[in-house]
Parts: sequence; structure tokens; C-alpha cells
Amino acid sequence: MMLDFFIVTDIIGIIAFALSGFLIGVKNRLDVLGIFIAASLTALGGGIIRDSILSSTPFAFTSFYPALTLTSTIAIAYLSKIYKKASIEQKWIFVISDTIGLVAFSITGALLAIDAGSNFFGIVVLSFITAVGGGVTRDIMINQVPTVLISDFYGSITIIVALCLASLEALGYLNEISILCVSIFSILLRLFAFKKHWKLPKLS
Repeated sequence: MMLDFFIVTDIIGIIAFALSGFLIGVKNRLDVLGIFIAASLTALGGGIIRDSILSSTPFAFTSFYPALTLTSTIAIAYLSKIYKKASIEQKWIFVISDTIGLVAFSITGALLAIDAGSNFFGIVVLSFITAVGGGVTRDIMINQVPTVLISDFYGSITIIVALCLASLEALGYLNEISILCVSIFSILLRLFAFKKHWKLPKLS
């Protein structure tokens, strides 16, 4: 049952991050191949890094659905001309899709870390890498500061998700319902923080 939940969450994350990577590619005026690479790195990069750390063959290389989900999302985004919508609408499309992807991949990373018997630190690290690893790789490729280092209350969400799931596992309450509650809370928290312009303190 948890495997099925993992797959559903992973598909949601791939769709959301493929869309946000697609929009980032369009925004940076990349060509068609560049857009596809940006979307691919965003959607699959974090999971590939995570699986490498866990010394297992990357899930994206052994299952058919990651590549199928990625290409289908890009094709639908292109055919629907979502990138031509008004800037404010496109901005919210990006924020929402990126938030859903962030939370979904935070959950998949944490679940795999828990399944591997990792401690609290390991759960947080693998959750964080799964959620932001692809985006960091993409940002480096297009020569910009990674979003997680400058965005308001972005990487913090992955840490919150990981700590919540690790705590639920330790208390024996980790199940589909509790995971769903954590995901809904985290998505709403991220969107609320974005709306209110919450930022972590900076050193001057």
C-alpha cells in the first residue's frame, strides 16, 4: 500500500516539477532541447541523486512511468500554450506547480529514507536532496543562483515535511492519512508564506 502511495506521490511530483522546469526554460529563452533538459533535470534530477546516495539504480532508469509522465507533461504544456498566459497568471501557475512538486518529492525522499532505516538526519537530508536537487542542477546549468538559496521559505518546507514524517514514524502514526495531512499542510504553508512574503533572516 505504501509503495502505491509512493508511486502516486512520485508521479504528482514529476508532473509538477516538469511543468515548473518547462516554464523556467521558456522564461530563460532556451531552445526546444534546452527546455526539455531543464524540465527533465527539475523533475528527475533530485530522485537520481537520491537513489545514487542509497546505492540503488535510479528509479527513473528502471520504471517506465517517470519518462512517460515527463514527456506527456511537456507535450501537454506545449500544446496548451500555457507559457503564453499573462505574466501574473503564469507566475501563480509556476508557484503552485513548484510547491506541489516540492512537497511531493520531499515526501518520496523521506519515505525512501525511512524505508532504508535512516535516522532523523538522514531522512531530512534525503528529503531535501530529492526535493531541490533537480532544481539546483537546472539553475547551475542555466547560470543562475539556485532558487533554494534565495527564495523565501522554500527549502524550509522540505525540512518541515521531513521532520513531520520522521516524527510520525517514530511515534508509530505514519500512514496514508497522516502523510496526506502533512502534504496538505505543507502546500498551504508554502503558498501562504509566498503570499505574505515570508523570508528567512539574512546576515548583513
